[in-house]
Amino acid sequence: MSTASQHQFVPAEVLRMGSLLTPLAVVALSLFPLVQASHIHASPRLHRRAEAASVPDLPANWTFLGCYTDNPGARTLTGSAFTNTTSMTVESCVDFCNDQSFLFAGVEFSQECYCGNGLDNGGTNASVTDCSSACTGNANELCGAGDRLDVYWSGIQPPPPPTTVASVGLWDSLGCYNDSTGARTFPVQLNLANTSVETCTDGCFNAGYPLAGLEFAAQCFCGLTFENGAIPIDLSTCDMQCSGNSSEFCGGPNALTVYNFTGTLPHGPEPPDNGGGGGGGQDSSPVFPVTSGLPAPWQYAGCWVDGAAGRILPTELPDNEDLTVESCISSCISENENFTLAGLEFSTQCFCADALVNGAVTTTDSDCDMGCSGNATEACGGPNRISLYSSTTNITSFPVPIVQNTSLPGNWVYQGCFQEGADGARVFPYENIWTDNMTIEACLNQCALFGFPAAGAEFANQCFCGDVSDVTENSQGLTDPTACNQACSGDPIHLCGGADTLQTYFWNGDIDVWHTPEVTGAYEFLIGGVVVPLLTTLGINNKVAFLEKWGTSEFDNSTGAYELDLSLTNDFDLAWRTMHVQTDVFCSGALVLPDRGARHLNVGGWSLTSTFGVRLYTPDGTPGVNGTNDWEENPNELQLQRGRWYPSALVLSNGSVLVVGGEVGSNGAPEPTLEILPTPAGGPTYKFLDYLNRTDPNNLYPFLHVMPSGRIFIGYYNEARLLDPTTLDTDVVLPNMPGSVNDFLAGRTYPMEGTAVLLPMKAPYTEPVTLLVCGGSPGAAAEALDNCISIQPEVENPQWTLERMPSKRVMTCISALPDGTYLIVNGAQIGVAGFGLGEDPNLVAMLYDPVQPLHQRMSILNETIVARLYHSESTLLPDGRVLITGSDPQTPGLPEEMRVEVYIPPYLSTGKTQPTFSITEHDWEYNGQYEITVELFEGTTATMNISLIAATSSTHGNNMGARTLFPAFTCAGNTCTITAPPNAFISPPGWHQLWVLDGPTPSHSHWVRIGGDPAELGNWPDFPDFTRPGVGPISSNITTL
Repeated sequence: MSTASQHQFVPAEVLRMGSLLTPLAVVALSLFPLVQASHIHASPRLHRRAEAASVPDLPANWTFLGCYTDNPGARTLTGSAFTNTTSMTVESCVDFCNDQSFLFAGVEFSQECYCGNGLDNGGTNASVTDCSSACTGNANELCGAGDRLDVYWSGIQPPPPPTTVASVGLWDSLGCYNDSTGARTFPVQLNLANTSVETCTDGCFNAGYPLAGLEFAAQCFCGLTFENGAIPIDLSTCDMQCSGNSSEFCGGPNALTVYNFTGTLPHGPEPPDNGGGGGGGQDSSPVFPVTSGLPAPWQYAGCWVDGAAGRILPTELPDNEDLTVESCISSCISENENFTLAGLEFSTQCFCADALVNGAVTTTDSDCDMGCSGNATEACGGPNRISLYSSTTNITSFPVPIVQNTSLPGNWVYQGCFQEGADGARVFPYENIWTDNMTIEACLNQCALFGFPAAGAEFANQCFCGDVSDVTENSQGLTDPTACNQACSGDPIHLCGGADTLQTYFWNGDIDVWHTPEVTGAYEFLIGGVVVPLLTTLGINNKVAFLEKWGTSEFDNSTGAYELDLSLTNDFDLAWRTMHVQTDVFCSGALVLPDRGARHLNVGGWSLTSTFGVRLYTPDGTPGVNGTNDWEENPNELQLQRGRWYPSALVLSNGSVLVVGGEVGSNGAPEPTLEILPTPAGGPTYKFLDYLNRTDPNNLYPFLHVMPSGRIFIGYYNEARLLDPTTLDTDVVLPNMPGSVNDFLAGRTYPMEGTAVLLPMKAPYTEPVTLLVCGGSPGAAAEALDNCISIQPEVENPQWTLERMPSKRVMTCISALPDGTYLIVNGAQIGVAGFGLGEDPNLVAMLYDPVQPLHQRMSILNETIVARLYHSESTLLPDGRVLITGSDPQTPGLPEEMRVEVYIPPYLSTGKTQPTFSITEHDWEYNGQYEITVELFEGTTATMNISLIAATSSTHGNNMGARTLFPAFTCAGNTCTITAPPNAFISPPGWHQLWVLDGPTPSHSHWVRIGGDPAELGNWPDFPDFTRPGVGPISSNITTL
């Protein structure tokens, strides 16, 4: 019994029955959950800029030559090669090639290194931006891309390309002939140390044979006639350079370069001595597999056929001129994976794996007849033959991979093998590279999760996502199915495309439905502005307070604060009231306090003293009549405990104010703390937050919301958690927020800036609250996110749900509307928030309706001509329109935008008369009941609804304090009784706009305060430079309510 028979071979039939495939499938599913994308190993992408990619430290005279095309079936660099999935760098590749005296070195696909003495097989110069994949060993270096090589050159001119020698003396070339290891064309093989046309023909002459054939670069055969049906084949098949003379071709795989002697031989055929005459060589001692002295439990596992349907061992180590069986096994053990299989081929090649692939089959031991380059008595395979060794008695061999066109997840349907686009263009816009765990199922699930109905698998480990239109518009069409011939890196029994070919799948049906209603509403110019506001707040005087970056304003005469009277927008001079701030509010936070005066609170600022700023304004005046109050501030009397640039603020359930995060001044160190206003007595009371410290600078303007349990939701970068309302310690860590389909590290808070809102809460307030986040970005210069995500943070095992938007958007602005929908406007489709960092404005408004089923909630509305990016805002007005302001991008071609627009939502665009109502009680207690008198023009109280929208301050798309409630009410005639929210967790103390809806049509709003002023902010701050409204019931003479 041969030594190979000691191993249990698991055939394909057993695999298909599930003995191994079932646990493999379980592993694949566990690696690819449907909710989070944290498993994705997306290849990092760099832009070839001086500040983005470091300069490699190269040997003398080596220089970067450019980005070149490559083809796995016909390499541009045809010499030695190796792969390093964790530590590839430009330097390691160049050193590897330089040490072997190659003239060119190329890095590809982040992890592959190729060497050569010329640019072969049609490799041509490509756009330098095509080579955009970061090296696995140095993320600051570029290592080509899929089918793209970053090529480096030694400075030495390459030799002329190899040729098929026409004649050597009296030996004439007959061309290229087929050959087979099982049925040789010429039966006599010579062992030559340095194979060339000259040494092979000389050896056959001395052995008395008139025919000489060279194969596989280093093999020499002699014969009297052509045997076993050998016929001429295309000369290009004999394309391997001679091991002893790189200027000559010496056959190819299973292909002989043949020469015929035209003179008189010195004698008839004789057994070759394989020692001289032919140019020297090794002796003809037999070779044997190694069956003893191996590290336990390694054993010889037989001779196997390689290359019949592709490599049977997928991991190839660098060629080794001193290779032995022992050294190959040692290398496979020492690799990161600690492989269980080691294979040796063609004397110098070592392969590693844990399973055989591509339908591997055994052959006779005698086929593995080449001695190892480091020990000529050991068998190291042969041409297309592998001497296999194993550390396990159960060797798994996967069948030849096939198309996965059944048992697909969801509604996916296989479409065929498609070509990539012309001239190197990609079909799909989004790419994931999963080096070790690519499966069709995982790819399809990932694309569907992010709303993409078309998917493609390529090059064994690439997953592409996009739309069906990407295929119809960009692909060169269907191609020969055999061109999709590479097994998936994580599923060796199924195909994952090929070189520039895509295994393509379409979703049958719609994943996300975007409505295009007949009535879309419209943008409308309102008034010319005086500044670019960074912060807008609607006051209870129904005027809008504007704050701008005063100390850093582009306008020398700016006072930093203005107020817009909405009743006078037809008269520019009368509409604007000049106000004043003392320090720079640039990128501060703000909200409306629950005190009797509904004061605007502004905290933080740009630098130095302003970052500690606490500023207050009490709205006064009436529509058409100017107020006299102004912003109050005195840094010598009242300051934050910690200076903050880009902080967020929130009114807590106890009526005090939480201030969180920011940085220590403009682009300064992180300020990963929180504090409370009014500042508690007893010294410093701020609290350090390690999670903000860890995620700086991608967590500015964190999302803050009070939950129905009283806990506080905080969202920052791509993370979220719930805080205990008493200790402010972490109570629950929520799952990370999903990012983009190919970048799970994309963020949602500034500078990757999306917007978060709570969806409406409806009486009796028993349903879990849902939080919605729309927009964001993977980073600077990247395409913005095209999705909204939502979560119910307080349910058991909360998970994010993702809905794809009709367009990409970063620097989003979202305004809650009285009917419970949300208007999404402004922003860019590329980049992040910041000066000069965003481009491609998103001009189209969108509506999100949470009443509709998931994946059917978005409608495409109207379009503006005004680009609004960084420092743009949206604010709900008392008449149901939405104020659209600002844009300060400092991006070429996009000006500072002072024009003020309004968006007229669809509910005001049908010609229906807005309802009216009257109210006398504006100060509500929890669970209290309050009467209004309504007048409806379109429906009845049976079809009427009532909503409450909390007062907000808007900056950087973050509406601080936003909340929508639909309270319970009953009606008798036109008198309706409203039941106030039950507690401060459902509705933290504060001011709200009260709306009546006649069907979908809203009234003008009236202001009510809910929950009073439990923290007695009306008596704060107790300093002479501040006007305090006092505590107790609100004044009955506030006529704007």
